[in-house]
Amino acid sequence: MDLMLVFIIIFTAVGGVLSVLAAAMFLLLSDARREQVLPHGISFATGALLSASFWGLIPHAFEEVEPEQIHAVSGTILMGILLFFTLEKLLVWRHCHSHACEAHSDQDAHAKHSAGTLIIIGDGIHNFVDGVLIAAAFLTDVQLGIVTSLAVAAHEIPQEVGDFAILLHSGYSKRSALFYNILSSLATVVGGVLAYYSLADLHYYLPYFLAMAAASFIYIAVADLIPSLHEKTDIKTSLQQIFFIAAGVLLIYLFHSLAHNDEAHAAGEPMIMEDTHQ
Repeated sequence: MDLMLVFIIIFTAVGGVLSVLAAAMFLLLSDARREQVLPHGISFATGALLSASFWGLIPHAFEEVEPEQIHAVSGTILMGILLFFTLEKLLVWRHCHSHACEAHSDQDAHAKHSAGTLIIIGDGIHNFVDGVLIAAAFLTDVQLGIVTSLAVAAHEIPQEVGDFAILLHSGYSKRSALFYNILSSLATVVGGVLAYYSLADLHYYLPYFLAMAAASFIYIAVADLIPSLHEKTDIKTSLQQIFFIAAGVLLIYLFHSLAHNDEAHAAGEPMIMEDTHQ
């Protein structure tokens, strides 16, 4: 098996399945303790997603194109943000991190169960896209792929905690909630493997996939995560949010910088393999 494919399988699993298992550990915590920990995870994920976008994905997307294509790549980021907004509106594809989400209200048992089903379907689609984006990042640069998968995991863990809460609130047992979340997370690995066999022959389009990944990360951070952080405005909570956002930014920045310093001789050279199918 090709080493690049092995990397993609391992890190899509890290970004998908393992993040669900890590989030499931929160089920062992008391409700009060879980309510304390989750906001810090959301803050950390916000910083990690924005850092991966602006220090990793976007610069690499620009490096891979000719100067006349920069506007097209930049436009892809804009169109991607608008696309995710439209999808969220049409599919009620909302990554809620609290019980009091309008799209998942408990008007009656049927509505609650439907909300749980929607969460599973939406997560499956989103996880598949995450797998494609992680594969695209790996086919551009191994370090970028690792950073991207870490950013995916950083936002998936607090998201999955929220999804577990929604599924339990919708009437699913803990065992069923864990099973369906793992099942939907396998879509990350499927997306990564399928992308490996298709994107390797479509090098021209890799910068646009990286741009879409950045759009996805920016949209999730700005439209979903940051608004939830504004629900509490006291000075102590605000300082904690700033600290964990900065920690997320710093972790991705340091990892990205150290990885590229270790391979300074390869700076600026795409790491796409010509014989990825051998």
